[in-house]
Amino acid sequence: MNPSDFVAALRACAPYVHAHNGRVFVIAFGGEAAERPDFDQLIYDIALLHSLGVRLVLVHGVRPQIESRLAARGEQPRYIDGLRVTDRTALECVKDAAGSLRMDIEARLSTSLASSPMGGARIRVTSGNWITARPVGVRNGVDHQFTGEVRRVDVDSIRQVLDQDRIALLSPIGYSPTGEIFNLRAEELATAVATALAADKLSFVTPTAPEQWRLAEGLGDVGQLPAAEGARLLETEALSELDRTYLDAALKATRGGVRRVHLVGHDDGALLRELYTRDGVGLMLYADPDYEATRDATIEDVGGVLNLIQPLEHQGVLVPRSREQLELDIQRFNVIVRDGLVIACAALFPFVNNAMGELACVAVHPDYRRAGRAGALLKRIEQRARQLGLKQLFSLTTHTPHWFVEHGFRKASVDDLPMQKRELYNFQRNSLVLIKDL
Repeated sequence: MNPSDFVAALRACAPYVHAHNGRVFVIAFGGEAAERPDFDQLIYDIALLHSLGVRLVLVHGVRPQIESRLAARGEQPRYIDGLRVTDRTALECVKDAAGSLRMDIEARLSTSLASSPMGGARIRVTSGNWITARPVGVRNGVDHQFTGEVRRVDVDSIRQVLDQDRIALLSPIGYSPTGEIFNLRAEELATAVATALAADKLSFVTPTAPEQWRLAEGLGDVGQLPAAEGARLLETEALSELDRTYLDAALKATRGGVRRVHLVGHDDGALLRELYTRDGVGLMLYADPDYEATRDATIEDVGGVLNLIQPLEHQGVLVPRSREQLELDIQRFNVIVRDGLVIACAALFPFVNNAMGELACVAVHPDYRRAGRAGALLKRIEQRARQLGLKQLFSLTTHTPHWFVEHGFRKASVDDLPMQKRELYNFQRNSLVLIKDL
């Protein structure tokens, strides 16, 4: 990376460094991650998150480790509807696998070699009996024995750990008031913990590739999806059983109050790229209505609108506007804001005496074009124009007449414009006049 690219990348992630500092993130990964040769890289990334001020709760799974221990004993794993039946032999394997992997993770997080990315990190990790569990019981006529589900999360103890600047590490094991030990599903445990803590984010590092699910193709946005839309996928057969497990856990978390749930694959650096870039590399389910919102512009949006339209002004697509003029006109604008960034705008200037309105300054960020956002703003402005009693919309354009025609505008002449606008028409620019009846 050359110096300018490095500086640009660092500046681009700065808003997320500020936004995530002091926030509570629950990060869950399966036992598959620990068996990968690049597991250290994931640990390094988790350590970096901690160094950047994120308050971390880690939940790890042990599914493949349990399977290997069962195989060593000559036992076969038993599942009913995707849920393990944990008999006493399997429970011994669960305890062995969970304890071994937990210590391995603690050891890796304790690394502080100057020659590694952990140099000087000095991360403190704490585990505890924070999960009260109860047996799943008999399902479909089968006693699942020591397979359990979360009954209660000791939120106060976990928060004390986080307040001490420690990472809280949870294995998929719960305890009953009678002293029994239960095997838990790591995905369900992560969801329960994130919900109980009211975590700001829950992230699943999955052995599959969520970014390839293409859940939101119909919406024009693959990487981010409203939770309500994600729920539709569970009604289809498009996903594997494992993917459905993760998606179901993610949706339960959003219903439990976690505003954003991220699913990323095992690619090197995927977790960091997902959390510290605007569009990420995985799939994000969000229950946050403000993640991408279409609304009236405010004075705080002036800078964002300027950043959006100035490149188009330099290209001659839009007529230049000064910051002062934009501040005066900002109440005429509608914007689409995505995670704090203005990604689209359009303005309505009414000519009430002529029952006409001008649709002006239509602009969409280059990264978010061809996804229907300009059309969504047009519908919003048409609705506002009808409320004002306007009968027609007009627009002047030099570069994009086809878009207007595709959205119901027809070509017209300068003489069809309101007199006030006609007098300001720039014949050197020679813009096309397009009009739409409302």
